[in-house]
Amino acid sequence: MNTVLININQAYHVFSDNNDQLHFEEVSNEKKITSGNQALNYCGKLPAISPEHIGDKTFRERYNIKYAYMTGAMANGIASERMVIELAKNNILSSFGAAGLIPNRLEAAIINIKSALGNKTFACNLIHSPSEEALERNGVELFLKHHIRVVEASAYMDLSPYIVWYKAAGLSEEQGMVKSENKVIAKVSRLEVAARFMQPPPASILDKLVEEKKITVRQAQLAAGISVADDITVEADSGGHTDNRPLVCILPAVIELRNKITRQYGYKDKIHIGAAGGIGTPTAAFSVFSMGASYIVTGSVNQSCVESGSSDMVRKLLAQAEMTDVIMAPAADMFEMGVKLQVLKRGTMFAGRAQKLYELYRSYNLIDAIPAAEKEKIEKQIFRRSLEEVWRDTKDFFRERDIDLLNAAEADPKIKMALIFRWYLGLSSRWANSGEKGRELDYQIWCGPSMGAFNEWVKGTDLEKLENRKVARVAEEIMKGTCYCYRNNMLKSLTD
Repeated sequence: MNTVLININQAYHVFSDNNDQLHFEEVSNEKKITSGNQALNYCGKLPAISPEHIGDKTFRERYNIKYAYMTGAMANGIASERMVIELAKNNILSSFGAAGLIPNRLEAAIINIKSALGNKTFACNLIHSPSEEALERNGVELFLKHHIRVVEASAYMDLSPYIVWYKAAGLSEEQGMVKSENKVIAKVSRLEVAARFMQPPPASILDKLVEEKKITVRQAQLAAGISVADDITVEADSGGHTDNRPLVCILPAVIELRNKITRQYGYKDKIHIGAAGGIGTPTAAFSVFSMGASYIVTGSVNQSCVESGSSDMVRKLLAQAEMTDVIMAPAADMFEMGVKLQVLKRGTMFAGRAQKLYELYRSYNLIDAIPAAEKEKIEKQIFRRSLEEVWRDTKDFFRERDIDLLNAAEADPKIKMALIFRWYLGLSSRWANSGEKGRELDYQIWCGPSMGAFNEWVKGTDLEKLENRKVARVAEEIMKGTCYCYRNNMLKSLTD
């Protein structure tokens, strides 16, 4: 079968000849079409399709965007101001990588983005930070102060008071209807976490927020009748924080859970279910839309684009990655809990070195208990500084970032050891972003297998070159390619 597809925005009648060669004619009033003297067999109509019509219409309307497509946050500003601004100007939803940024840096970014975009829609990331609660609290305070209307909530294992505060603080009534100014898009990979975001917030959290005068009594009453999240992104095998879930299992399960909870609570507004993790090609996008996803979220592929906050060296390594060039490694923000994230394996030794630090943390209760030979390896091979120097820098860092955590570390040697080891895990991502010379083997580069799939897809095209990888162009090509996949699938159904 000839599967050459033509103009996706034009509807065609499809015919076949006796040799099963396909013929296309633009849809017109003519019902009978022939090729020369040979009669053609009518197969059916191939309808027009455009990227703007893929996915859920109400999702696009909710955020006033062009596509059912979103770029997810990458922490430490990798999903940069420049990236968010460029995508928003093209009416594509993007989430700023606010996680890990100190309040002054985050506030400056918010002001910069809002100044450039006016009323155009964008999101900011709010990451659950059980080890550094101040970061999550400061984030919500800034989002409320600057009227950030969309938050992408990630890495949550349970609801925190801060995400509920953000949601409830934007509630009001208008002509007897609940008006929700603050939208929450929750990124989850577990059914139990999805359920908590789909349900109304617990009364205990709402009561405490009222007691602290963070929300009004009426806002608490309104919040008790709506879901915490407006939309849910199901995250599969992604870069950074991930449970490596198979999307074909978790996505249908979350969609069914949404349907059940919607019936249970009688929600009037739809909770859209999107998909993330492993989506870097049109075929992957087509697959998840076909499974019922309302929208898609890309991540790793955007980090290789020119607008990302990563360094040129990182972009080069990402452009060389294959699907198998990824590995799990301890996460800086949840180091003590043993949480891991997915990083690039090719060209860096970060994963092995980070795992060694975690094994030492699990084995000993204080730095002084670590054998002298192991401490020497840490100082010479990993830190390249003495442990005393690292602790001094760590104290300076947490005085500005989270003084309560620093005080706890001064009193508990186990917490102190964790912060010293997190010095390396935290800086390794910053070294990657800044392109720190001499630290290339320590670069922590968040990356999922979709990066390798994307590289394979663009091989031989102009997008193979780094300078041509622009986030809006990547979004356009993925969505247009998804249209071709739809058309190809329809064509097969007509002719098989």
